[in-house]
Amino acid sequence: MNRLILAAACFAALQGCTAMDEPVVSPQAGTHAADSAAGCPADKQEDNALVGKTEQEATALLSGCVWRIGERDGEQFAGTMDYREERRTLGIAAGKVTWVRRG
Repeated sequence: MNRLILAAACFAALQGCTAMDEPVVSPQAGTHAADSAAGCPADKQEDNALVGKTEQEATALLSGCVWRIGERDGEQFAGTMDYREERRTLGIAAGKVTWVRRG
């Protein structure tokens, strides 16, 4: 009986780890995913083109894109472990983008 309960608990826990179609919105992490008929304007340039831009400039360029802030001024934010090629994760320091990673 204990094994059955343990197996059910493990199954339930694993269900929470499956990839979701929609990104998790976390205001602390700055996760943003906007669906836009125009698509993602930032796809027209390399991701490194965002490096050095202010957070506001990057936000404007990423309108319609899937993105999130992974780190701001040394504070790291939790993110999901699902791999999404279209998603960009940004590092921000002193109001400017310092790195961009995909996935």
